[in-house]
Amino acid sequence: MAEVKLSSLTKNFGDITAVDNMDLEIKDKEFFVLLGPTGAGKSTTLRLVAGLEIPDEGEVFLEGNNVNELSPASRDVAFVFQYYTLYPNYTVRKNLEFPLRSDLRKLSEEEITNKVAEVARVLHIEHLLDRGTVNLSGGEMQRVAIGRAIVRSPKVFLMDEPLSNLDAKLREEMRAELSRLHYDLGSTFFYVTHDQIEAMTMGDRVAVLNEGKILQIGTPDEIYNSPGDIFVAKFVGSPKINLMDASVDGRTLIAGEKALVFHVSDKHGKLLEKYGKRQIILGIRPEDIEISKEKKGPNPFGCRIHFKQSLGVEDVYNLKIDNTMFKATAPTKIMAKVGETVYANINMERAHLFDPDTERRIV
Repeated sequence: MAEVKLSSLTKNFGDITAVDNMDLEIKDKEFFVLLGPTGAGKSTTLRLVAGLEIPDEGEVFLEGNNVNELSPASRDVAFVFQYYTLYPNYTVRKNLEFPLRSDLRKLSEEEITNKVAEVARVLHIEHLLDRGTVNLSGGEMQRVAIGRAIVRSPKVFLMDEPLSNLDAKLREEMRAELSRLHYDLGSTFFYVTHDQIEAMTMGDRVAVLNEGKILQIGTPDEIYNSPGDIFVAKFVGSPKINLMDASVDGRTLIAGEKALVFHVSDKHGKLLEKYGKRQIILGIRPEDIEISKEKKGPNPFGCRIHFKQSLGVEDVYNLKIDNTMFKATAPTKIMAKVGETVYANINMERAHLFDPDTERRIV
């Protein structure tokens, strides 16, 4: 059972705390993603699990065993780096064979040949085995780097933004490949990225990290639909969530310099009564705003199109009411133009409310 557990893990670099008292449990065979901006402490966390960094405090457990005192080689984990660590003077075959020729493994030539052939088949790189790595494309090099990890049959795969150097089309293909690979191998994957699309499409669970602290852990659906605080709400989702200062007046929310007035549901109303404060931050995702050229719906707000982005399958509209700006997505069939007036219906059942002092979610 290849579980990973981090207990009160802390790592400092001088005055900078890269990992701050982290508690985390990754289940056996889980595809777990650590998501956060550059400098959040993602790579440091992976290096602590691998044994490439020593924690200042806390413990790392693999399969229930404390591995703090074990060397990286003894932990039986495989690390796939952001920058491909292939031997340029070797063929693909020799690169894949290299980890198997360790004195610790004592494998026969036949066993090595069979393992390399199996990994090449899984990654669809059989035709590349006798090619020099200097003659590979970025996607091919990435597959070989992953193959170097797979061939060892490790307990846990640690992946440090392995797709970040690929172009957009290849990243999309490799996301599907990695998901398939995880399913086929049935192994534990611990994957870090700053790319929310990678996290949301590949992860069984996602942890959002910022400044060394885990802010929220959940399924992609939980992270997106119930963000625990404003940072998570802003970091996950494209286009970004609309955030507006608002005031509470009983069962009414007033936002956008009094340009937007909403009546909240009974569920939201009861939570706001318990919350007890007058000021909140209202969060509305762009897809939860329906726009039309005609006045319709339960509570339409007239607004002007300030800017428009066409994304092919949908358009993103920057809308303006008085001095308040917000974004909405709409099907291309709306065909509205910059400067036109349209009507926005905001789905308050999907609203997110945050405390402006703590920035934590109210509802």
